[in-house]
Amino acid sequence: MTADHRRGTIQQPGAAEEFASRHFVDVGHARVCYSKAGNGPALVLLHGFPLSGLTWRKVVPALSQRFTCYAPDLVGLGNSASSDSADFASPGQGKVIQQALRALGVSSYALVGNDTGGWVARELALLDPDRVTHLGLTNTEIPGHRPPWIPLYQLMARMPGSSLAMRRMLASRRFRRSALGFRGCFQDLGLIEGEFAELFVSPLVSSQERLSLMLRFLVCMKFERIDRFAELHGKLTMPVSFLWGAADPTFPEKTARAMASQFPNVAHFKSIPNGKLFVQEEYPEVVAQWLIEFVAGIARSSVP
Repeated sequence: MTADHRRGTIQQPGAAEEFASRHFVDVGHARVCYSKAGNGPALVLLHGFPLSGLTWRKVVPALSQRFTCYAPDLVGLGNSASSDSADFASPGQGKVIQQALRALGVSSYALVGNDTGGWVARELALLDPDRVTHLGLTNTEIPGHRPPWIPLYQLMARMPGSSLAMRRMLASRRFRRSALGFRGCFQDLGLIEGEFAELFVSPLVSSQERLSLMLRFLVCMKFERIDRFAELHGKLTMPVSFLWGAADPTFPEKTARAMASQFPNVAHFKSIPNGKLFVQEEYPEVVAQWLIEFVAGIARSSVP
């Protein structure tokens, strides 16, 4: 795999520019921000923590040739917000995205989630089993597993002065490159700076509102809920495919493969040997090809 593949230099300016535009839809107590690009069957892309739908910007240009891509921001992250605390918890997140898609006229769709977006994708698939045609998961929460550092951040988010402390940490280049920061998200640590930092870190440092919403997100996402998916996975009967960064310290591949056995209809489990948590940022062409093959029905029929 070349460095260009890893960094994702996909050349389709029209789709990239279309996807960069942000739109809003109001549902219930929430206002959902989303990006949209392409033509064809609907493909919904859910991001992880503490990102936004724009994390799919490198993948969408290739996908937009076959699909209409929707990338909403989760409530509390990016530019999506709600006045109802229930919308920040994982079941509420799924319900908000479900309502947003219905408001946008999306009748059926393939669904993919990375990191916490994969958790919310499973909540959404439980709510919309007749409308979700395919479910793709990449490096996401696993029942019974606690990712490093996140429980600490959740505890920290409840403490006085947490906003100031978090802002100072995120503003530090040394912190961003540490294990407490984004070291476990990238094989190439150079990708932590530049565009990634500008899109996802700088807004949290510069905006008290964005930072407060992120901390509220942390407090409301309950790991006891993801543990229930050890049984709830059995209700997700649509075809499921996994793409996993095998070097990810946050969600180990061995544990993820064990989780895959909980789903009744797994089409494939594919590894990226050097991939870590944010595979869509570092290996966008691999992610795009995996989704095209899976949703088009070309993926292998068994788990190796």
